[in-house]
Amino acid sequence: MELYIPRFLRPPDSSYFLFGPRGTGKSTYLMHEHPDALTVDLLKPDLFRLYSARPERLFELIAGNPDAKMVIVDEVQKVPELLDVVHSLVEQKRKITFILTGSSSRKLKRTGIDLLAGRVLLRTMHPFLLSEAKAIDFGFALQNGLLPIVCASETPADVLNAYVELYVREEVQIESMVRNVGNFTRFLEAASFSHASVLNMSNIARECAIERKVVEGYIAILQDILLAFKIPVFTKRARRAVSSHPKFYFFDTGVFRTLRPKGPLDRPEEIDGAALEGLVAQHLRAWIAYSQHDNSLYFWRSRKGVEVDFVVYGERELVALEVKNSSRVRPEDLRSLEAFREDYPEGKTYLLYRGSEKLRIKDILCLPCDYFLSHLVPDMAIGGIQ
Repeated sequence: MELYIPRFLRPPDSSYFLFGPRGTGKSTYLMHEHPDALTVDLLKPDLFRLYSARPERLFELIAGNPDAKMVIVDEVQKVPELLDVVHSLVEQKRKITFILTGSSSRKLKRTGIDLLAGRVLLRTMHPFLLSEAKAIDFGFALQNGLLPIVCASETPADVLNAYVELYVREEVQIESMVRNVGNFTRFLEAASFSHASVLNMSNIARECAIERKVVEGYIAILQDILLAFKIPVFTKRARRAVSSHPKFYFFDTGVFRTLRPKGPLDRPEEIDGAALEGLVAQHLRAWIAYSQHDNSLYFWRSRKGVEVDFVVYGERELVALEVKNSSRVRPEDLRSLEAFREDYPEGKTYLLYRGSEKLRIKDILCLPCDYFLSHLVPDMAIGGIQ
């Protein structure tokens, strides 16, 4: 794999936040794109101490570098008071572009990230797409995920274990996000069984022997530190009763596999199926984030249990996608897409599976999953993948 892989992210011309989980390559991207920028890396203990004690030191840094055109503050959530300083500098209309990176929005929410609303735009960084990192094998991605720090390692399983231990458990503990780390650790394992499933917080609460409201708080923490996301039900112009509960995903399939307990009673194909669906989910989410068009990601599920894994809806297209961890297409695999098409005849329907042939059955395009993901490029309509 190349030492540096150019990313699909398109930054704005003005100041912006760049959010993304740890290890997605934010710092590496900025270092390559803006090698001459003034950088304040708050992961460095000495700089963290300096700016925690005196956030206004940023005024002095900029005053001492009058020719600076760009300032990067890495992991700004560690010293959220710096937002006041940046706000003041932006208000002074200096000809400086600020890029503020973060791997958690929790502290920034508490301290008023809204004070920069409208003045500083938002972009997000995600794990690699297979169309972005062409040298990465689909099988590797399905097993280990697509975090750049994992893809660059000769021992990806070790990196994933360290990632989960350091960035998930320890960071949550250090930031005092939870009172009982043991409960949170049990919750993570229980939540891994909900990956790629409709979220049932009551079941998780029972399994962990904790209150439902605690589970709700833990889910919110995972979302705030960008390690998980939820997909809502597609309800636009619904002709039949649909479910109201969202589906839950960890942001990367390698992180999911690392958190998911494995034992004699766990079927490998069940874990592989959830991993495959999660891999598609993270690709679609990144594709939406990097595209210029206004698309949203949903799933579709009737109250009778008929479900389509993903619905992409936007100004240019309505696409339903079903994911099957199978090397062949069976008639029953197409039924949910047929039901969706009854309600939305203008939509395009795709079945993504583990086979090698491109098929069209009942006007449903059946594509190998690796082929689809390797051709998913921002700003190219999904309907253009044939």
